[in-house]
Order: sequence, then C-alpha cells, then structure tokens
Amino acid sequence: MGFDLTEEQQRMQEMAHEFAEKEMRPVAAHYDETEEFPWPVMRKANDVGLLTYALPEEYGGAGVVSQVTNCLVQEELFWGCAGIATSMGAIMLGALPILISGTEEQKKKYLGMLTESRPDGNPRLGAFALTEPDAGSDAASLKTSAKKVKGGFVLNGTKHFITNGGIADVYTVFATHDPSQGADGIDCFIVEGAWEGVKPGKKEKKMGIRASHTAQVHFEDVFVPEENMLGAESEGFFVAMQVLDKSRPMVATGAVGIARAAFEAALAYSLERKQFGRAIAKQQAIGFMLADMATKIDAARLLCHRSAWLLDQDLPSMKESSMAKSFAPDVAMEVTTDAVQIFGGVGYTREYPVEKWMRDAKIMQIFEGTTQIQKLVISRSLIGFG
Repeated sequence: MGFDLTEEQQRMQEMAHEFAEKEMRPVAAHYDETEEFPWPVMRKANDVGLLTYALPEEYGGAGVVSQVTNCLVQEELFWGCAGIATSMGAIMLGALPILISGTEEQKKKYLGMLTESRPDGNPRLGAFALTEPDAGSDAASLKTSAKKVKGGFVLNGTKHFITNGGIADVYTVFATHDPSQGADGIDCFIVEGAWEGVKPGKKEKKMGIRASHTAQVHFEDVFVPEENMLGAESEGFFVAMQVLDKSRPMVATGAVGIARAAFEAALAYSLERKQFGRAIAKQQAIGFMLADMATKIDAARLLCHRSAWLLDQDLPSMKESSMAKSFAPDVAMEVTTDAVQIFGGVGYTREYPVEKWMRDAKIMQIFEGTTQIQKLVISRSLIGFG
C-alpha cells in the first residue's frame, strides 16, 4: 500500500470536500439546532452522486468500489457535518446486505430503487435494521420474529435507534425464525417502507448528530414475500457481521473527519487568541496539546486506511477494522474535548462549533459496535475465544 492517491480518489475527495464546505458547513448549526431532516442537502448530494456512488454502475451507482476511496469521501463529509453525513451513509449501510448476499433480481430491483428519486424529487432512503431495545451489542439476542407462512414470512417486532428509521424506502431487516438457536436462527429480509404494517416509532432527541433521523420502527404483521429473503435461511447473522466488517472503517474514518474539523478550528483560534502578550499556540501547554491532536488524527487515519486497503485486497480485516473503530472514535472524543478546552469559555457556547463536534464525536464510540466490543474482537483475535 502506498500513499499516493489515484486520479479517481483525488477527484472523489475533492468533490466531497467541496460539497461539505459549500453545502453542509453553512447549514450544520441550523440542523443541529432544529433537528430537522436535511432534505435540501440530501437532494443536492443525490444530484452530484454522493449518496449512491459506491453502488455498481449497472444498478445506477458510480461504481466506486474501493474502500480506501470511501474512507477519503467519508472523512470529508463528516468534516462537513456528522449528522448529515450519517443520514447519507445510512443509505449505503442499508444497501450493503443486498450487495453482499442479494440475488441479481434483488439487486436490480432494490439497488435500482435506491438510485432513483421519489416523485417529490427527494432521494430514496435506505436503512439497516438490526438493533433492538434488548439487542444492542448482543445482536444475536434479537426478538423480531419471522414466521414462515405460505409464500413468504410475517415479521413482528420493534427495531431501535435506526438511522432513517420511519422515513426509509428500503429496509434490510434482521429477524429470528427460532430464538432458541441464537445467531443460527437469524434471517435477513428486504422490506419496503411503504408496506402495510411498517410503522414509524418514536424519534429520538439526541445529544449529537441531530441532523440525522434516528427512530424506532415497528413491524406489525408485515408480510414479506419469500423472494425478499437475503441469502439462505439462518444466514442473517453472518450477513450482518459481513456488513459491519465493511462499514466499521467508514465509521472510524468519519470520526477522523470530526476530529480534523475540531483540530483545524482549535489551531486557527490558538494562533489568533492572545494571552500574556502572545498567541496561546506559542504557550507550551497549548502547543503540546496541538501536537498530540495532530499525531493522534494521523495515526487514526492510517488505521482506517489500512483496514480499508485490506478490504480492497479481499484480505482478512476483522481485527484491523476493529482497531480502527476502537481507536479513531476515542481520538475524536479526545481531540474535540481538547478543542473546547483550547477555546476556553467561548468553546462551551454555541457561538463556535467546537461544542457540537464534541457532542457529535461521542456517538462514534457507540454505534456500529462500541469501543468495548471492538476491543473484545481484537483480544479474541489475539488470544482466542477460550
């Protein structure tokens, strides 16, 4: 692996940065304050191809398959606004199970659907529905049921903390046909948001990433035709783990984007702010903080790119993906907290965006597998399961 970017990578990185700078940053505070869904930004992102660029060209995407390229794009988008970027990324997260285990017919129908706009011009949304009120880190204990009936399955249950939940057009839903089998009893289904029995639940009021729509989704006697099962029976948990292995480097690199935003602001402020007759950046205490921030951001980015490169080479990456997902969010939390400290009292106000970045950073340690779960994965890869 080298450090030179390909022409495609440079182009995608520049496009994402320009979009983040012009379309996301100017409205980030508004959506953080109002907690409205950023439909205008999503429409613009769809127009330039940033929502489904990673889908194959034959299904309407741009065919950007490199995970390293995805990392470059996601860092820029999260640098722009973590909440909006989360809503954007949830579309691809919902599509990943279809990409991984879908039939050609399923891909044509549902990936094609996600690349089309709604009649009102808004983009279609995807969602990944795994988490439940009693099944977070222990995903295999989920309770949403899939009962086999003539011609398909009937789903009943509630999903929790679902990005784009209640407003998505396409869900990939994980349900169990036999709870006693644990992970071996889990299946995965494609469910359309417009189907009877798919009902939006409570929308969460969150600490951070407020521009993203996070809500419960209820499935009440939802009939799913048998052709909408993804993979074979009992393969659902395996599909979910494959998705998370691919998505964790992207979440980790999002944390890098948040950290970078906070660092750049703290550096600029510390060069302008004067105390004791000189810029506070020249005070050793602040200078050392900035040095640590820059070093940790670089280290986190390199972990993300290594795990993404392994994915691009079809090499085992579970440990490395968990290292990136464990380390980068911790860096984001540390860097954003230090940024608030460097800003001092004004950093604690909404006059500056550093307090938002600190609030946004916290979720990166939680979703897509907590920091503690990542360390469990890493330790087991080193010493085994005994």
